[in-house]
Amino acid sequence: MLRRTIPFCASRKVRFGVRHKSGGGRRPKKKTYHRVAELDRVMELRKKPLMILQLTSLIQFQPHHSPLFLRDLEKNVGFVRKWAFMALIDKHPSVFRVSGAPPSVSLTARARTLAQEEPNARASMEPLLVTNLRKLLMLCVDCKLPLQTVELVGPQLGLPSDFKDCLIPKYPQFFTVRSFRGRDCLLLEDWDSNLAVTSRETRLAQEGVVNMKANGDRRKVKISRDGNYLGPFAFKMNFPAGFRPNVGYLEQLERWQKLEFPSPYLNARRFDAADPKTRKRSVAVIHELLSLTMEKRMTSAQLEAFHAECLLPSQLLLCLIKHQGIFYLTNKGERSTVFLKDAYIGSNLIDKCPLLQFYDKFMALCGRGNIDLCDNANSLPTVI
Repeated sequence: MLRRTIPFCASRKVRFGVRHKSGGGRRPKKKTYHRVAELDRVMELRKKPLMILQLTSLIQFQPHHSPLFLRDLEKNVGFVRKWAFMALIDKHPSVFRVSGAPPSVSLTARARTLAQEEPNARASMEPLLVTNLRKLLMLCVDCKLPLQTVELVGPQLGLPSDFKDCLIPKYPQFFTVRSFRGRDCLLLEDWDSNLAVTSRETRLAQEGVVNMKANGDRRKVKISRDGNYLGPFAFKMNFPAGFRPNVGYLEQLERWQKLEFPSPYLNARRFDAADPKTRKRSVAVIHELLSLTMEKRMTSAQLEAFHAECLLPSQLLLCLIKHQGIFYLTNKGERSTVFLKDAYIGSNLIDKCPLLQFYDKFMALCGRGNIDLCDNANSLPTVI
């Protein structure tokens, strides 16, 4: 057998194997999270209206109905923000009027008349506030929450700043305040099974599928490309525009949508955290927590405050990102915020409580309508 010899050449290396085609550089990193411009825009739209409402409240609640002098504005809002408020006053003469010497700012006649409707809006909110606060306590493992946590999420729920004095004592059949391990906690006195219905179940009942069995329809129906599935344990999906799920992902999502899970209102200690049904239940708990707020959103810090009381997933951020068809996490604004996506159409909140409807009506004076308005840091004072 003849053997061909390959002459050795020190300046040339001979390589064997398959030659790979050059990709023209590094392969771009796989994008795992997609932005939703419409929900990011909500955070941008809220800035100026919140300042207008805050200034309106400062004018209304001056001691002894005295005018708000421009020279005293810095005492209320700080040196830096004072100039932003001054510009705001100048841009909205339909709401604010400057007069006198020294100059003071007041509401225009039209704005003052409209602002007088706020007590009625807050009064109509009270039954909803009581119901949602009861449901919030029912979601907790011991039906209690530290008062500090209630105060943290109170503005998102629509609670007045003095709810401990003006709301809780009015309903002793539902609430009581007790001390546990050195912390004052709000405790639920009465469990009502009629309230143990989630907003997801309410929507399914309206669609006529809440009593459908998970495998009641034996026809082979392929899951849609948007991830939605008709069934009693399914969540409404709203994937971002840039998200393109493959067939394997959709098949896995369909199995997850069909998976039964316990009610969020059952005690979480009864279930094994490693069980897939329990993990899906945790998604339902987060969904219900957000549904109880006025604007169907919370800051990540507010949501994290329920970690121990509701036994939320240990990796909460990963859970939110994994289920981006249900939740949206944005870093726009001063704090990161978690949205419930099925509560919005574009940048608009679908269902608005009476207080948000009043805010929108007031902001129409400035030519800004249909804007979601609520801030967890700067809530409006309560009208008593």
